[in-house]
Amino acid sequence: MKTVLFGGVRLQSAIGDLGLLILRVFAGLSLALAHGWSKVPPGEAFVKTVTSLGFPAEMAYLTMLTEFFGGLALAAGLLTRPVALAMVINFSVAGFMSHAADPYLRKELPFMFLAVATMFLFVGAGRFSVDRMLKK
Repeated sequence: MKTVLFGGVRLQSAIGDLGLLILRVFAGLSLALAHGWSKVPPGEAFVKTVTSLGFPAEMAYLTMLTEFFGGLALAAGLLTRPVALAMVINFSVAGFMSHAADPYLRKELPFMFLAVATMFLFVGAGRFSVDRMLKK
């Protein structure tokens, strides 16, 4: 269970893990501060967008949790793989459903976060993370 929650594929070098750290901190803080913070708490317009996609209004709160608190957790490398799974689901909905009719320029950002989250789902946080300390 520890490997599922805190593990992942180990990279072979400290420089590779440094690259993961840089990407994780930048992506996590960007997500939390530039996108998640504006949803704390979810506004009426955002709730309406979520319900127009056929989801219950409570999903707006899950999106807020994923983007704000999940972004902070990703930056810290805390529960990286479970958080990344939530992000993969969140950004799949954003990219393929919410922005389905939009031009690619509008879809690009959710797809970029989807790609980053997918990568962290597969490889984990790396050695410079809270996950690594908790695994020991």
